[in-house]
Amino acid sequence: MQRLTRLVALIAVIAMVLAACGSDEGGGDPGTTVPDTSDEMVACEADEVDGDLNFYNWTEYIDPELIAQFEAEYGVDVVEDFYDSNEAMLAKLQSGAVYDLIVPSDYMVAIMIEEGLLAGVQKDAVPNISNLDPFFADPAYDPGGVYSVAYQWGTTGLGIDMSVVGEDFEPSWALVFDPDLVSQYAGGISLLNDPRETMGAALKYLGYSLNSTSEEELQEAADLIAAVKEYIRAFDSDNFDETLVTGEFAVTHGYSGGYFTAIDDTEEGWDRFTYVIPEEGGTVWIDNMAVPTTSEHPCTAHTFMNFLLDAENGAALTNWNFYASPNAAAEEFIDPEILEDGTIYPSDELSERLEIITDTGDFEINYTDYFAIARS
Repeated sequence: MQRLTRLVALIAVIAMVLAACGSDEGGGDPGTTVPDTSDEMVACEADEVDGDLNFYNWTEYIDPELIAQFEAEYGVDVVEDFYDSNEAMLAKLQSGAVYDLIVPSDYMVAIMIEEGLLAGVQKDAVPNISNLDPFFADPAYDPGGVYSVAYQWGTTGLGIDMSVVGEDFEPSWALVFDPDLVSQYAGGISLLNDPRETMGAALKYLGYSLNSTSEEELQEAADLIAAVKEYIRAFDSDNFDETLVTGEFAVTHGYSGGYFTAIDDTEEGWDRFTYVIPEEGGTVWIDNMAVPTTSEHPCTAHTFMNFLLDAENGAALTNWNFYASPNAAAEEFIDPEILEDGTIYPSDELSERLEIITDTGDFEINYTDYFAIARS
């Protein structure tokens, strides 16, 4: 009940932020601009497969045993490819790459809908979609879940090696943006190779929204990153957790579940390492499964979505990658210590400091441009 209360509180925060999607500063209401691709889609039935699955996903985001189980059960192969940012995934699809299933984040779903890159979800072919928590079945970035199905959700923050930083550190973005602090750990810091996440972190440190549509504020954020660039060893979205727990880096910027998995696998564990959401606030995100309009095996893609939405399989996914599940039916099978952890399923206090990244429409390119300038 305590976890459910926290989830309801977080959902309320997310809903208020997502309401901005239809404002003048946002990217518009996806529900009013979506293309009709229904006539182009192959009709699929539940449990139908029509070839191997070409799966484009974030790195280390799914239990290999789930992949093997699906392959054995349906007699197909799953060919995996990986990306380190939503923008990299989008660019690859725009260049003509063909995948059957992708895992875009909330704001990127809205962008891809608007660009006509996603086929509609055939819900009759995904009966386990009924297992989703009602909130995740009707997200503001894709009203009615027409083009996407929630996969996992979590937060973005900092991983800390307390043997270097100390145990009494202030949980602030200053650890990666204040030159006086950053210089103490020169060569031991990494930021995500992701324009919305890293520019967003800088904006939060400056006291702005991570969805700012002010070029002046983005310039400040870019200047902040540029000022500490000489001390940043890497912009890395793939190995932020590993470089922390191996002692190579002292402070890294990354995603919640990656840290939990990596820290739990170390001998010193949470006595030496920790994950924090900075006091200025951070990102809460929802990743989604979606079928591109160019998919060659859409029925296999729908069957895989349905497979992952099974209650026990959904729990296995969370128990493996330590990200929160949108699958309400999976809760009874999720490890209790995961459900009770206030940084996996954020506490009320944390929820008040979180924002979800939203599509800023035509302004979106500025995040990529200013990020590139900051790094150059």
